[in-house]
Amino acid sequence: MTTTTSTRVETAALRAMIAGEMSDLLDIRHDLHAHPELMFEERRTCEVILGELSALGITHKTGLARGTGVLAHLPATERGSRPSVALRADMDALPIVECTGRSYSSTHHGVMHACGHDGHTTILLGAARVLAKLTHRPNPVTFVFQPAEEGGAGGEQMCLDGCLEGAAGRGFGPPVARMYGLHGWPQLPLGQIGTRPGPLLAATDEFTITVRGTQCHGAYPHLGSDSIVAGAHIVAALQTIASRNTSPTDSIVVTVGAFHGGTASNIIPAETTLIGTVRTLRDDTRAMARRRLFDLVQHTARAHACEAHVEWEEGYPVTHNDPKLATQVLGVAESAFGAAGSLLVENPSMGGEDFSYYGRHVPACFYFLGLCPPGLEPLGVPQLHQPDFDFNDQALAPGIEMMCRLALSDAPQ
Repeated sequence: MTTTTSTRVETAALRAMIAGEMSDLLDIRHDLHAHPELMFEERRTCEVILGELSALGITHKTGLARGTGVLAHLPATERGSRPSVALRADMDALPIVECTGRSYSSTHHGVMHACGHDGHTTILLGAARVLAKLTHRPNPVTFVFQPAEEGGAGGEQMCLDGCLEGAAGRGFGPPVARMYGLHGWPQLPLGQIGTRPGPLLAATDEFTITVRGTQCHGAYPHLGSDSIVAGAHIVAALQTIASRNTSPTDSIVVTVGAFHGGTASNIIPAETTLIGTVRTLRDDTRAMARRRLFDLVQHTARAHACEAHVEWEEGYPVTHNDPKLATQVLGVAESAFGAAGSLLVENPSMGGEDFSYYGRHVPACFYFLGLCPPGLEPLGVPQLHQPDFDFNDQALAPGIEMMCRLALSDAPQ
């Protein structure tokens, strides 16, 4: 692959600049890890970011996305009318009790950075440090520090608050014309960059099903309507959405993750609740799955003399990469790190990401940054959302370099 990355910043010089920032950046990453904050509560994290941006003299503002979102901007060093390149990091943590044993473990019991957003934020701050010191910066660069990726749709809120609009709207500088984001990925080798054109991550819808029957004694089931039996048949019926309503070459996941009903061994309860998620990669499959779920739930419940109510919560859209930008990202990675440092991801992941909202407004590409240390089995290391996960500090430098190179690259043709 080829890349149009500016050659005015040579690889050795860029890496030397990054290396010169690493001591401070490691301290920042560990500090953020020790002080995790849940979605829309990232006030201390926001203060750290604002302090860094102020020290760098980078124009910025906060108060976005219900209060904790931060938007910053670096102008180009040359005259011209180029649009902005946007780089994004998410900031929030998860409600998980940490068990990494690190010296910088979470000081907030029950909250931890189990998804690596402390690393993502540090990488973007590192990119801001390096880019601010360059004498040649052909593109204006917009930095998006976003709250509430873990279920709060902070990305959508940042878009609604005008982070992509430029100074003519509610942002800074020229409007954003292309956007990049990354996620640390334990299943890839350290420093490897992986992405693909088209869908990379799934749409993430959720449902709650309430099945209502008639309570009765467990010894006399014929006197009532069993909501548990109806619920069990609903669980089985929902699996036919994937096995009988979706093409075998299309991807869909229908998972019932919680089943609550009953209080005693000899009481058939009047009500049972099921909670689950539907993951899809295509808009038409997503619509079909929703329609079939409602039909199957209601008709299966009636077949067991019960009634059912479905609450459907529309989640994040599919994270869909612009094909030109995906090709560019892979080319930049190969140019920087060699053929082994660039991976065309074969199949999408059924996880979800609210980076997807940015792609609804501008061409965007989301990519994975490998975290697995050399010599270890990728599936044998702690994975995302596990209590022993910790972002690999050795991935910070390649993550920063990748963000810088994308910010300096020409727009793909």
